[in-house]
Amino acid sequence: MKRVTLTYFITTSWIIGLSGLLTSCNLIPDKPEAKAPRVAGAVAIPERFDGDFVPTPDVAKGLLSLFSDSQLKKYVNMALRSNPDLQTSLATLEESGFDTRVAKAAGRPTLTGNISYGGVRSDGVNSENRTASLDAGWEVDVWGRIRAGVQAASRDQAAIAGDYEAARQSIAAQTMQAYFSLVTTEKLLGLSGRRLKSFEETEALVTRRFESGTGSLSDVSLARTDVENTRAEIEQRKDNRDQAGRQLKFLTGSYPDARVYAKSFPLLRRGVAAGVPSSVMMSRPDIYAAYQRIRAADSRVTVAYKDMYPQFSLTASGGQRSNTLNGLSNSSFTVFSLLANAAAPLIDGGARRAEIGAADARAKQALSDYRSVLLSAFQEVENALGSEYYLKNQQVAYTRALKAAKQAEEQTQRNYESGLVEVLTLLDATRRSFNSEELLINTESNRFDNRISLALALGKGL
Repeated sequence: MKRVTLTYFITTSWIIGLSGLLTSCNLIPDKPEAKAPRVAGAVAIPERFDGDFVPTPDVAKGLLSLFSDSQLKKYVNMALRSNPDLQTSLATLEESGFDTRVAKAAGRPTLTGNISYGGVRSDGVNSENRTASLDAGWEVDVWGRIRAGVQAASRDQAAIAGDYEAARQSIAAQTMQAYFSLVTTEKLLGLSGRRLKSFEETEALVTRRFESGTGSLSDVSLARTDVENTRAEIEQRKDNRDQAGRQLKFLTGSYPDARVYAKSFPLLRRGVAAGVPSSVMMSRPDIYAAYQRIRAADSRVTVAYKDMYPQFSLTASGGQRSNTLNGLSNSSFTVFSLLANAAAPLIDGGARRAEIGAADARAKQALSDYRSVLLSAFQEVENALGSEYYLKNQQVAYTRALKAAKQAEEQTQRNYESGLVEVLTLLDATRRSFNSEELLINTESNRFDNRISLALALGKGL
């Protein structure tokens, strides 16, 4: 034990002396300045999202709290459990955890067992050699290079965790929007069915007038044209409904058939005053992930810089060597060695200095990516808030237009039956009524989609 302690003291003193020599010889570059500036000043951030509008919609506490619809929540939960893209993202997160463990293992001692056998026959004489040994190794992290590598791996893992949470929220939002798309296509299909019934009734009325001699054949042809066009429209909307259903089933990780139904929109609530603080966005997982990538890139700049320093390692080996198998069972070590190594780059063609420059450039890329994510996030919020205001006004206007169109249609129907207007006037009034209702359905659907986008943009989570 004394021999080992003395040897360790000697080798440690030698390592310290060698590191001082290498440093004094100017083989280690000056430490670069911090490459990742503070991200708080990367983008000018408003304190509140007021815009030009007084009302701000209620985005609740999370996506699942937006709407009171048990069927909708069922589909979202199915997607969170079974969506294949989300499972891929989860596997990537698991992989990053193992990568972090690998990085940590680089700073820990290693122990390897070896067994070897050799045999030689010369002039009829057999010579055998058997060896069993344990080899230990440990890189002494004098400069913190390994620690910086662990930090980089840990921050990568944190960034990927942000990516996974962003993927969960995105899948939930896509599922909700697919559900509302299905509701929309169902409503439009029902509207086309009522439109067909109305045009068929008009055709029957025009045909009776023609048969009684008070109408013309061209009137019958015009009425029949609208009937057939509406039948074609119904087929198109059946296809749209089935595709919306398949999309919803696909997002939930189920076989993408069209056997799924959603008939009505839930209640759209609102009630939060204007002035949403911009700080709520900092909980967005994509912003968190981009920030962690800046930190990881900065740690890798440190790794590249520390790689210019000497690397020190201690290795030890102990074991048995014997010409007979029984000799290996002796418990005492007959072979033992302790070695301290120091390795420093002298001439490498500038590879390590180039790696410092490359790591610095990657840190700049991470900062630029972070700034891009911030700008995109603010654009999403501003767009969603603006769309909420305009869509609400559109819905009010289309509601009024539909009421007026229905009144005009009823009056035109009575006038036609009394012979006061032509069939073209009647058909045009009917089209206006159904077109106004179609625009109202689409606007309502757009408001639901936009409400989901706003909650997602504000980082409300699930």
